[in-house]
Amino acid sequence: MNAAAVGLSHSPLIGKNDPAPKVLARVDEAVEGARSFIAEFDPELVVLFAPDHYNGFFYREMPPFCLATEAHSVGDFGSSAGPLSVDAEAARALAEGVLDRGVDLAVSARMTVDHGFAQPLEVLFGGLDRVPVVPVFVNGVATPLGPVSRVRALGAALGRAAADLDRRVLFLGSGGLSHDPPVPVLEGAPPRVADALIEGRPPTPEQRARGEERVIQAGRDYAVGASRMIPLNPEWDNLLLDHLEQGDLPAFDSWTVQWMGEQGGGSAHEVRTWIAAFAALDALGPYEMTSRFYEPVPEWIAGFAVATARLR
Repeated sequence: MNAAAVGLSHSPLIGKNDPAPKVLARVDEAVEGARSFIAEFDPELVVLFAPDHYNGFFYREMPPFCLATEAHSVGDFGSSAGPLSVDAEAARALAEGVLDRGVDLAVSARMTVDHGFAQPLEVLFGGLDRVPVVPVFVNGVATPLGPVSRVRALGAALGRAAADLDRRVLFLGSGGLSHDPPVPVLEGAPPRVADALIEGRPPTPEQRARGEERVIQAGRDYAVGASRMIPLNPEWDNLLLDHLEQGDLPAFDSWTVQWMGEQGGGSAHEVRTWIAAFAALDALGPYEMTSRFYEPVPEWIAGFAVATARLR
């Protein structure tokens, strides 16, 4: 088989609260480079690691990892709604391969996903249904969170399982890097909020619209320094990218949950998707990072990065 990896930040504020044109042009150029890299690689299957933002996974059952044999996007923040083109046969084979390698993995026969999954498929492929995909949820928001070493183990097991498919596989990590958006927290939440986080009752269109407007306003406030959210941390973001570029993935095992939150904000744990994707590629042999882009974008409440890698 042949394999490659791409990491791409996402943000629900893209197109709604954009940075200066020069910054946007640099981001667009980096994303276009990733599109070209993917087009040249021509994947037969995409294994997409992404988080959720309490649209598909809730505290009633909150697995650390879950692989889907079928998935549907809710269409939040203007992302596409509808089914993903899940390769169910490949998904089942990968799930069995991961479990056989000693990594506990939940499986969903009808996963609900949000912009964390939809946005990379739209941005890099032009839609939800343009490429066969296996969605893999990696919890990066809901505490308690497990050690990063288990994320590496998940990625490595998926990489080795993918080798048995004998196809061109792209491992795609969606999320991060440093960011601290206004995501609700279960501990100490008012009863109404806690009930929503536990039971996962779908919001009405009006409730969803109000919630999304609050996030958009938070991005505007953050960009002008009128916010108490943790600042973006380019130094920490680039440390992550350094480890990925050097193939020094065991270095992440010393990254504690508390330290990651302090350095990168409450949602910085979305970088687990990147670590999983690069661990999957690393399991198949030494790799080289062929492109690396980073830009702190306060308007998107995101340390925004794009990276591509292939086997040597």
